[in-house]
Amino acid sequence: MNTPDITIPSDLLPADGRFGSGPTKVRPEALAALAEIGANYMGTSHRQLPVQMVVAELRNGLAELLRAPDGYEIILGNGGSTGFWDCATFGLIDNRSHHLSFGEFGSKFAKAVKAAPHLADPSVVDSEMGTHPELASVEGVDAVCYTHNETSTGVMLDPARVGDAGELMMVDATSGAGGLLFDPSATDVYYFAPQKALASDGGLWIAMMSPAAIERVEKISADGRWIPPSLDLKTAVDNSRKDQTYNTPALSTVFLTAQTVNWFNDNGGLSWSAGRSAKSADILYGWAEASPVASPFVEIESQRSKVVATIDFDESVSADTICDVLRANGIVDTNGYRKLGRNQLRIGMFPAIDPDDTLALTHCLDHVVAALG
Repeated sequence: MNTPDITIPSDLLPADGRFGSGPTKVRPEALAALAEIGANYMGTSHRQLPVQMVVAELRNGLAELLRAPDGYEIILGNGGSTGFWDCATFGLIDNRSHHLSFGEFGSKFAKAVKAAPHLADPSVVDSEMGTHPELASVEGVDAVCYTHNETSTGVMLDPARVGDAGELMMVDATSGAGGLLFDPSATDVYYFAPQKALASDGGLWIAMMSPAAIERVEKISADGRWIPPSLDLKTAVDNSRKDQTYNTPALSTVFLTAQTVNWFNDNGGLSWSAGRSAKSADILYGWAEASPVASPFVEIESQRSKVVATIDFDESVSADTICDVLRANGIVDTNGYRKLGRNQLRIGMFPAIDPDDTLALTHCLDHVVAALG
């Protein structure tokens, strides 16, 4: 199907048209800083001081941003959040875990754990897409696993601590870290990748780990469980304490992430960065609720993500066509999540996305819908 020839007036367009849910907008200021330092930083050893200083800057900045409680450590490794699921399957779950599955990413972690021959079958609670299950204690598990923000559906779940038998609270914060307020003491492992709310590139996983989580890593390692070296969390902990990673990381990703974290902290920390996302969320959901052809996919307001909005459209309007028209006008990556199969747009509202651009996007949507109608 050909894209309709609709031109959005230039005075309606956002200053930056990147609204992806990951990878997402990288700030031009961070790219300029990378270009300035590139010749002395890129292409150098990750075990030497110039790179170790940037890793230290990133680790210290994240501890400040996430308000790490005493004893919590920032651990880094290669491979992204998907890789961290494998690390956790080997090095954090002792025997049996409990999972909340309310989107693509939480369900994938549960499936990875279920396939592990050295672990008991996990406990898994599902809910309808667009909702999340209740977070509750489960007898006989040593880890409770769920997502802070489900990128595929636009549902968020505030971290909380449940159980009283030493269960580790393992929170997948891939699209939430830096964009959502939370209680860090309610988590033992708050892990994420930097290509979403932290406005960087991919290829790295980062985890804020409690003393209990570090102790679990060391216990499993001491027990002699076979773990592939590249997935060994004990190795990741040991290297992170030296401000390096086991294998060579993507140095640009490390640098760009540190730039974003510094930007957040310099402007007020997590309250400031999460506040930018919350403002965009108010704008976009307010627009959808007032629109005659659109509505928020997540019906329960308290469960609506403040960093990734999923917006349904009436069947009289094709969301795919809207997306194509937007892309032709320089507004990109608003596609709905393919596996949901809904007439829907999915729009990133991460802190690096200016709320004024989110407002401009709503004006563009009104223009396109009117032109299609």
